[in-house]
Amino acid sequence: MEDTKKKIFTKPFIAAIATVIVLAIASIFIGAYDIFKEGNSSQMIFITRIPRTLALMLAAVAMSLSGIVMQLISQNKLVEPTTTGTIEWAGLGLVLVYILIPSPSLLQRMTGAIIASFIGSMVFFYLLRNIKLKSSLFVPIVGIMLGAVISAVSTFIGLEFNMTQVIEVWFQGSFAPVQRGRYEYLFVIILITIAIYRYADKLTIAGLGEDITTNLGLNYNQIILRANILIAIACGIVAAVIGNLPFLGLIVPNLVSLYRGDDLRANIPWVCLVSMIVMLAADILSRTIIAPFELPVSLILGSAGSIIFIIILLNQRRFKIWMKNLWW
Repeated sequence: MEDTKKKIFTKPFIAAIATVIVLAIASIFIGAYDIFKEGNSSQMIFITRIPRTLALMLAAVAMSLSGIVMQLISQNKLVEPTTTGTIEWAGLGLVLVYILIPSPSLLQRMTGAIIASFIGSMVFFYLLRNIKLKSSLFVPIVGIMLGAVISAVSTFIGLEFNMTQVIEVWFQGSFAPVQRGRYEYLFVIILITIAIYRYADKLTIAGLGEDITTNLGLNYNQIILRANILIAIACGIVAAVIGNLPFLGLIVPNLVSLYRGDDLRANIPWVCLVSMIVMLAADILSRTIIAPFELPVSLILGSAGSIIFIIILLNQRRFKIWMKNLWW
């Protein structure tokens, strides 16, 4: 037990925890409302600022863990909820809930998003098992095309039923509406994280392929099904509470794997911390770059994330050496 703690609580890991704490404190005190000058500062902190910061951290963990699990079971580093169409399916689920239920509650929206996310994830993995060409670039292209089709269907339905505002709000992926009483479902992500950690060994074996998994006496299809359920719950909750958060599940797992390798169980604490750092930094930037106005976090993540990932792809070996020098 002591050796395990020593391996986890290294200097870089402690530095990452300290970075999360500093960014979380900064996130609480940064915003258009100056809590040092205005009255009722304590109410503002507990009603909006702390819930927003917690929502940022939990949503980041949800999307990043979904990404690393999808990459493992698909054996492809470019796969995550954005590049598989899973998050677009969640958006379609939200639109359908608004059509079927006038003024739906958050729980109803979340249920619709989870069910649609699960269907979308299963559809992607069904296509993955049946396509012959499985190159690292072709697989996410299939997912992106599938997501584009689902997004077009959502847009059509929104226009047909005069619900374009719902779609626009969802695509923004903003944390501005988050406040006490409207984000608590995100705490389910803690249970999802524990479940993925406990299930990590079986997921790792499933990542080796169906034949090896079956030879080891495990049910490959059952593992994939459970993994998709966990992914759907995480993506559905984030989609219902926050909206679209692109590329987070793509960037963070790749950054961690460059430095740590592909051990899922060992990487989960790192993925959680790095995702929090990225999300908190993006949110602080979104609130300060054109203050007192606020940019959607999805815009920051989409822009910065795509650039960073291209750099990693083009300079993977050089980036890995730089990361090791940076941490040590």
